[in-house]
Amino acid sequence: MTLAEKILSKKLGKKVYAGDTIEIDIDLAMTHDGTTPLSAKAFRQITDKVWDNEKIVIVFDHNVPANTSKAANMQKITREFIKEQNIIHHYFEGEGVCHQVLPEKGHVKPNMIIAGGDSHTCTHGAFGAFSTGFGATDMGYIFATGKTWIKVPKTIRVNVNGENEKITGKDIILRICKEVGRRGATYMALEYGGETIKSLNMEDRMVLSNMAIEMGAKVGLIEADETTYNYLKTKISEEELLNLKQNRITVNEKEEEYYKVIDIDITGMEEQIACPHHPDNVKPVSEVNGTHIDQVFIGSCTNGRLNDLRIAAKYLKGKKVHKDVRLIVIPASKSIFKQALNEGLIDIFVDAGALICTPGCGPCLGAHQGVLADGEVCLATTNRNFKGRMGNVNAEIYLASPAIAAKSAVKGYITNEE
Repeated sequence: MTLAEKILSKKLGKKVYAGDTIEIDIDLAMTHDGTTPLSAKAFRQITDKVWDNEKIVIVFDHNVPANTSKAANMQKITREFIKEQNIIHHYFEGEGVCHQVLPEKGHVKPNMIIAGGDSHTCTHGAFGAFSTGFGATDMGYIFATGKTWIKVPKTIRVNVNGENEKITGKDIILRICKEVGRRGATYMALEYGGETIKSLNMEDRMVLSNMAIEMGAKVGLIEADETTYNYLKTKISEEELLNLKQNRITVNEKEEEYYKVIDIDITGMEEQIACPHHPDNVKPVSEVNGTHIDQVFIGSCTNGRLNDLRIAAKYLKGKKVHKDVRLIVIPASKSIFKQALNEGLIDIFVDAGALICTPGCGPCLGAHQGVLADGEVCLATTNRNFKGRMGNVNAEIYLASPAIAAKSAVKGYITNEE
């Protein structure tokens, strides 16, 4: 059985396989300021009380602080729903991006079934959780019943091996996107493994799982191991941690039944860049070196974590952002922002000429902060570069790691040169 099949089977107490349609209990349901209002509307057509007010998490992150009256009204509706239903776990403006806040606050654990009103809910697959996104109608039903139906997905196993000190999790996932294609894993599970994956920290693992949806995948899973448990040590009780270790789900890649197996060796691989207008339009950095940029964005649920900021600061320290470039830096959470302040990273960014914004989604979805003008080019550490993604269909977006983003912001063009 694959990791996806094993997680679902453990939850159901019986074996299920790819192609089976199942009804399953949800361990955690999440919506944000952009998806709560419609989810609440659908919920009210079913009942007037949520199934479990302690298993729902609501985060304000998409338009924070509110930039339009429409956004403000949606946030008002969300606040009213939180009060009405006595939602225990809620995080208002400034706490950060939902996909960072949930694991940071200890809500995400291995073997869980997690439903989110956002497509990048697959991020939590990095913890060995079956975590996936749903639309508002489905989330309304989940709020009401605590259940949903799922067709057990087929699995593509991606083995990543080799050593390469200049390659980050972002480079790896962009290379995988190129290999699989933007529709290559539609309604499938991506299961990441190999020695390189085992060596990654949780931040880089979350990058891989986060972008599974860019290939159409339902989930992006990584087997829980000591790296996972070490991350959780300070976030959950010792008793919970011990229980998770005792109920660990493992896979033997040679014995499992996969739809397809892909092997990637990063030895000697160049840093990767996704070119307009799709995340799978990926090229080695040497093929786009010298491309003019107008804006650089370092942040988002993909690469706004502390290690990402440390990497960016390393290349910006003592330097200035190019006169023709705007650099926007947004920490993925308040906790990360405070740590970056304590480490002096924010000073480095400000001294270099960067704009620092409230923890949240920022420019990523094109609704708030950093919207591009006609003909402008942005290099971003985000997960999507679709036409119009950052607010203007007449602009272009390239995707890269924080290292490439920082180096390019100084040079004024896409480069891996220091």
